[in-house]
Amino acid sequence: MRDHQTGGEADETPKARVTDQVREVRDSKVLAAMSHPLRRRLLDILRVDGPSTASVLAGKSGQAVGNISHHLKVLAASELVEEVPELARDRRERWWRRSPGALNWSPSDFPDDPVAAAAESLVLERQTALVRQWFAARDDYPEPWRRAAFTTDHWARLSVAELAELEEKIFALLASLADREVPDDGQERELVFLSVRAVPGQP
Repeated sequence: MRDHQTGGEADETPKARVTDQVREVRDSKVLAAMSHPLRRRLLDILRVDGPSTASVLAGKSGQAVGNISHHLKVLAASELVEEVPELARDRRERWWRRSPGALNWSPSDFPDDPVAAAAESLVLERQTALVRQWFAARDDYPEPWRRAAFTTDHWARLSVAELAELEEKIFALLASLADREVPDDGQERELVFLSVRAVPGQP
């Protein structure tokens, strides 16, 4: 599951490795660290807004600063966030950023581990919650945005190789949008949540 979260070959590295900016997560402690609702939200905020302090993150998440500091330490212990000391204005100020690299993990690497099941459930719940937020707020958006937002689903008979190829194409497209320098062309832009699932099933 890519976070930017499908599987890969087994890796002996105890925590995670970075290969072509993709971190293959193999340690359930790392998976547990990223599979907490608030920590997941903090990772998203840091990804979207860039480096931040605990106090700013507290304001954005509606949490106490002490609680945010605790969860940042948990994320840092699993190398999911890192300090940015050069941004600090004094010794007391601590800045944090999300560690580089997309996160990649597969439930098949965590057989019979309840952490993997919880992690999958959290991802689904968060994706669903963000879509429901849109349902609740869409009347506040101008008509062009209400028309532009979309969802779609299809059925296709695919091999494992074809499904993997589809994943790479979709990931590359979405990553190109997420990682680009936003054009200065005068167009209005909103932050848009992009999510894709492709799973075997029956109608």
